[in-house]
Amino acid sequence: MVKSVTVRAPCSTANLGPGFDVFGLALDAFYDEVTVTKKGKGITIVSSDDIPLKPEQNTAGLVAKEMVKKCKISGGVEITIKKNVPAGFGMGSSAASAAACAIGINKLYNLKLTKNELVSYAGVGEKASAGSIHYDNVAASVIGGFVIVNSNPLNVIPIEAPKDLVLCLAIPEMKVPKKKTKVSRSVIPKSVKFSDSLKNLANATNIVAGFLNKDSRMIGESVIDVIVEPARKHMIPGFDNVKKNALRAGAFGVTISGAGPSVIAFVSKKQNVKKIGDAMRRGFKTAKKNSVIVICKPSKGPIIKK
Repeated sequence: MVKSVTVRAPCSTANLGPGFDVFGLALDAFYDEVTVTKKGKGITIVSSDDIPLKPEQNTAGLVAKEMVKKCKISGGVEITIKKNVPAGFGMGSSAASAAACAIGINKLYNLKLTKNELVSYAGVGEKASAGSIHYDNVAASVIGGFVIVNSNPLNVIPIEAPKDLVLCLAIPEMKVPKKKTKVSRSVIPKSVKFSDSLKNLANATNIVAGFLNKDSRMIGESVIDVIVEPARKHMIPGFDNVKKNALRAGAFGVTISGAGPSVIAFVSKKQNVKKIGDAMRRGFKTAKKNSVIVICKPSKGPIIKK
């Protein structure tokens, strides 16, 4: 009888500009690894990383609590977490752990949950970091590739990404506040101009068309957000220069990765991605910030290790 399952779940970028809380894209840049074991009593979290070990304060812990309760799981569950996704930098760190935990428990107890059910459970974990449930990052980490999320009722539509799509992540070296996602959500405008909502809707529709047509240029040129990005960019030192530099260097499009402060450029493998990364690095330098550049591709999704 299987007593332990290990799952590696990818990081992700959410929103892709105009698709706030609706679009997610799994990335092969970083993975969190979670091992779920039948052991002891109750739910215990084990990790050498700087994360909360109380289940009610931990992303994976909240997921486990919900699944144990709703799926009527008996016996203890030990969750061992290895964090590799940088926390608080707009790459779905909390979602990766949540997704890996949900998939691990599903496999360990042979629950046979659907993809939508797994995303629903994983979404509960976002309360730990964001203060509320949202599904864009967790859906991407659970399923892989590009996802469109309809939250009410929950339905996730996956679309395979173009094979030539490359992402250039610029991650600034800076301290991010605790509960950063919650803070970032607080600056979003409560009301928007009708003309702005139409612009975002048109751009979001073009992004979907780009993924369906496997057109990386169309995707990149459509990651234009006139609502959330302007409200959040002041939280990212040098953002305007990072974006301007990347576009001048040949990027199809540039936007905030999730809630930031990382910035993501959309390019194709035919382009000089190193040149674009160097340009983004110089943009952060104008605000006296060093940055790490990570070149990555869309991830196909989580891996269950045997």
